[in-house]
Amino acid sequence: MGQEISQSEFTHRDFDRFGERLHRETAILHDWFRERRFAPNGGVAGFEVEAWLVDRAGQPAPLNQAFLERMADPLVVPELSVFNIELNTPPLSLCGDALRRMHGNLENLWQRCQRVAADLGAAVTLIGILPTLRDTDLTMEHMSEQERYRAINDQILRRRHGRPMQLAIHGAETLHLSHSDVMLEAATTSFQAHLQVAPDQAAAFFNAALALSAPLVAATANSPLLFGKVLWEETRIPLFEQGVDLAGGASADNPAYRRVTFGNDYIRDSLLELFAENLAHYPPLLPVDLSAEPAERLPHLRLHNGTIWRWNRPLLGFEADGAPHLRIEHRVMPAGPSIPDLIANAALYYGLVHALARATPPVTAVLPFALSRANFYAAARDGLRAEVVWLNGRRAPLRQLLLEELLPLARRGLRELEIDAADAEDYLGIIAARVDSGRTGSNWQRCFLARHGPDLNELTLAYLERQRSGKPVHEWAD
Repeated sequence: MGQEISQSEFTHRDFDRFGERLHRETAILHDWFRERRFAPNGGVAGFEVEAWLVDRAGQPAPLNQAFLERMADPLVVPELSVFNIELNTPPLSLCGDALRRMHGNLENLWQRCQRVAADLGAAVTLIGILPTLRDTDLTMEHMSEQERYRAINDQILRRRHGRPMQLAIHGAETLHLSHSDVMLEAATTSFQAHLQVAPDQAAAFFNAALALSAPLVAATANSPLLFGKVLWEETRIPLFEQGVDLAGGASADNPAYRRVTFGNDYIRDSLLELFAENLAHYPPLLPVDLSAEPAERLPHLRLHNGTIWRWNRPLLGFEADGAPHLRIEHRVMPAGPSIPDLIANAALYYGLVHALARATPPVTAVLPFALSRANFYAAARDGLRAEVVWLNGRRAPLRQLLLEELLPLARRGLRELEIDAADAEDYLGIIAARVDSGRTGSNWQRCFLARHGPDLNELTLAYLERQRSGKPVHEWAD
């Protein structure tokens, strides 16, 4: 949930001042787009991955404060609940041996995390939703200590007039429940890929990322279970949307302006449209005074953007020389199942988005936005079994589409990026084997339950054992 803040209680005047600064910084951003102030280079990539701390029985372990104190690494930071942490790796130019270096960086950090966790009698696990998690674990007592989280919870509940979150997910089974705070969001852990883009290509890349959300969420699904119920292939999607259920402002009845959203439409010209939408449709949640930071760093605009959880989110950053740059954060993929799987997922995304963003005609001309959105939810619900409508009205099962069209497209994209050919083949080979076999993380979990029965502790410990093997999920035994 982003940067820490220094307060969690606000007055009407705080909101008024924040709104004024947000208007002013959005105007500065508008000038930057008009004056072409952004760094021209793209092709810089990185990611963040959220993880679970679990005890020896596979139960969530509320240890992130002690873990982070022992870890003492700025690349490993807290998440919403005391069961969760977030791992980051340095951004790299997306060429040559970048994928292999990403793998090495994440593997080294992961192994250090495991050693620190072991000293605490725990382990670190990469999985979209922890099978052993219970609704009763998600209490305010298990919220991390950061002021930001408490402030977001307070502000969302204030906007909802204290009404609890209502969860209703219909999948293989059905789950209905009420929850009194935003801690349901802590049940979802993600693998979020970042890509710096050149300003003149940013719209095409963002629209391509939207269209690719469906195949990416299907190919990477790893969250079939919530509170013992088998639900969607990627249950994180409805869980996050319903667990932080808050409408925007002027268009409160339009689901496109929910705080967690697939979006309203493709963008036409630039990412500025999304920041303008932030200003027009999303009242601030955290009206913190950041005026000590120069307005040219857009601190209020960036904080506000961090409280709007689009599945594909625009980001602003800065080069070492202070020049602003643009990034796209692709948020649809879950954590896990293994380190090789994560790098393979990154390779699939980077190759696909690079190729599709440069395709002629553009994706906006051959796939209506409404179909991109419908494809996304169908893929989250049914995974590789989903049937989607692809470019030019072609209707196909996602598994077939990935094998016949999208994997070759991803290979072309990585080739155009001049990624080492052997690395591209190795990582996309993992995707091909996973899709061909149908053995996603979600599929493995469902098959394990079918074979061994409904013991979620046994499932979690078996999952962790196979994750530690370093093998991709398509090679895991039931």
